[in-house]
Amino acid sequence: MSDFRSNRNWPGFIRRTPTLLPGIVLILFVVLPGIVGGLFIDADLIQVHVSKINLPPSREHLLGTQSEGRDMLALLIIGTPATLKIGLIGGAVGLAVGTVLGLISGYFGGPLDSAIRNIVDVGFTIPPLAILIMLAASFRVVTLTMMGLAVASTAWMHPTRVIRSQVLSLRERVFVDLARLSGAGGFHIIFRELMPNLLPFLAASFVDSVTMAILASLGLEVLGLGPGSQTLGRIIYFAIYYTAMWRGIWWWWLPPILILMILFLGLFLLSIALDEFANPRLRRGV
Repeated sequence: MSDFRSNRNWPGFIRRTPTLLPGIVLILFVVLPGIVGGLFIDADLIQVHVSKINLPPSREHLLGTQSEGRDMLALLIIGTPATLKIGLIGGAVGLAVGTVLGLISGYFGGPLDSAIRNIVDVGFTIPPLAILIMLAASFRVVTLTMMGLAVASTAWMHPTRVIRSQVLSLRERVFVDLARLSGAGGFHIIFRELMPNLLPFLAASFVDSVTMAILASLGLEVLGLGPGSQTLGRIIYFAIYYTAMWRGIWWWWLPPILILMILFLGLFLLSIALDEFANPRLRRGV
């Protein structure tokens, strides 16, 4: 039996990890309004010139309106899940590709390992932002899914390298040798023996991948290369375009930035908690 399935103490870890619960609470604080807010907010409020322009926060518009007459609260409620969708797609696809390549490269070694390692090394020499700009600019219409896949096109390299290094260590463990002696094939060992040991590490890597995917998508959106849908990055782009900061329209640019700060803080705390679970040297009293 592998180390993960025999030695991990999930309930004890959850009780003893101080960053886990705050991280989850902060993420839910950002996610839940986007999920349930659509039931109470009229989606038509994000249309152009539905309301008067540049209205400060009031009882009618709790977060005011911007220079196109869009209601800011409606924009945030609709834009936050869209931003999270990009991050989840980019993070999940990038990590999935990186996991498969890292497992195969680390376990089998040989020419296949050399080929994958060289591709990753070459990929790291190319600025990711240049690749993302080229991909985003290649399409006239960019959807949320396309944006997530574009981000994933550069997000797989780091997981590949890190997971490969983990597999190089795990493949020398006793439980892998026992699996080989029992006649198990390579892919059986990878997915039935190595993968369970990597689950905590993959969970922490997924949180990090989502964070980096959101950051990458924000970079593209601030440059005006984002999807046509309303996202937090698109809100910030138009706030910059209409010089909201210099005109004193703080309710336009400050709320999306605060939401992103809370989201990133929650993801950071959750990542720390999962890192402690995945790394025995970081765990405290578990």
